[in-house]
Amino acid sequence: MSELTISSGCVVDEPERAASSADARLHGVRELLVALGNALANRFPEDDLEAQFEQHVRQMLGLRSVRLREVRARYQARLVTPTRTNDSIVLGVPGSDARVQAVLEASCDSGRRFDEHDLEALTAVAQIGGLVMEISRCRAPARARSPVSVAPLIGSTSAMLALRERVERVAATDFTVLVEGESGTGKELVARQVHEFSRRRNGPFVAVNCAAVVETLLEAELFGIEERTATGVRGRRGKFENADGGTLFLDEVSDLSLSAQAKLLRVIQDLAVERVGGQGVRRVNTRIIAATNRPLSELTVRGLFRADLYYRLSGVEIHVPPLRSRRGDIPELARYFLERHRHARDLTLSPQAEEALNLHAWPGNVRELERLMERAVALAVADRIELDDLPAVVRGEYEETLGPALAGNESFRRWGSRYARLVFERCGRNKRRACRVLDISYHTLQAYLRYSDRRAREQAKQLPAWVRSASDATDGDAESGA
Repeated sequence: MSELTISSGCVVDEPERAASSADARLHGVRELLVALGNALANRFPEDDLEAQFEQHVRQMLGLRSVRLREVRARYQARLVTPTRTNDSIVLGVPGSDARVQAVLEASCDSGRRFDEHDLEALTAVAQIGGLVMEISRCRAPARARSPVSVAPLIGSTSAMLALRERVERVAATDFTVLVEGESGTGKELVARQVHEFSRRRNGPFVAVNCAAVVETLLEAELFGIEERTATGVRGRRGKFENADGGTLFLDEVSDLSLSAQAKLLRVIQDLAVERVGGQGVRRVNTRIIAATNRPLSELTVRGLFRADLYYRLSGVEIHVPPLRSRRGDIPELARYFLERHRHARDLTLSPQAEEALNLHAWPGNVRELERLMERAVALAVADRIELDDLPAVVRGEYEETLGPALAGNESFRRWGSRYARLVFERCGRNKRRACRVLDISYHTLQAYLRYSDRRAREQAKQLPAWVRSASDATDGDAESGA
């Protein structure tokens, strides 16, 4: 006789119940494969195959949480699969890389226990999970890596040589790094170099612009959100989970509010995240690199940045020098940017344009120089960038000082006297202040000014008499009015 089960006052045949359960599991697996196929066909970055897999397995079996992840070599000695308790289970997932072990973690509510049917379904699903991870691994390089990630640090000055050496030393460790520097100096490029030179180079590099994240969405953006937390909200991983096994770059971390800093501190300390609407924490193996364009030490003193978070981020610091402090790299950088656009136009720099670039203050640093070269590629008339092809703000100092001197083949003494006169006038005709700016003695300045006055008188003698008389009259009126 077949076994009978009494449920809710009805007599149910046990084989029929098992068959019905098997049909339900088969239907669930079929829906899972259809959902993964649709996600695979849709190649938008936000369609995460692993997230789709976890979501449908959780819904199919009515579980509290499902996670598909890789276990790095340093943690594999602690893990033996399969591991099973009353309300959780860990199963091994097949993969092509023998150095990395993949696992499927699942847990159910405390009022329910895993039975043999659940174990059978999860064992089959784990095989599908192996295929999902292989597909995600193949798609990740095209999505996570870009040509910018391998761009070199251009420059041959002592400041750049010291920067590259520091990057290589820091990359050999797994510590949290703080990158400081003005806007446009290339802080993200330095962070990518640290990632590329580290043991995490095969993992993802995830960049987050802290200044652009809305505070109300910060937790969901960084830590993730569970399915059905709110109406119409899809469950997804946060940036910390996306960077698992790789590097998370927090750009402009100084722009975070104090409440956001407190949330970030907790995660950095424990390296564990809890999704919005979740009931458990998830361990992450993520290296953190933070960047700021304002000194965090000063913000901490002013109460604008949490001291405990500052001490958690600082310690291993990299300072990216501004472009004005390494002017010797400007021609090399300019030629590098022109080379990148050689497919559009093959341009070179004239000596005058190169000198003008060296004299500019570069408040926008390397980013400003890159955009300037793009402007020249688009607007230059000839195949060589001349002084007139540069904006007025860039060629201003050159036109005032060096340009006329080179055009007229002036002697060094004549040019020096004219430059000393210019500084003297800018200092409010205060000779001692001008001496400090020029770093010359008082008698040297006097000699330059006498030479300048004599040249002016010689030029005045060459003018017609009526011009000299009109000029003398004007000078007399000015003196009488003074």
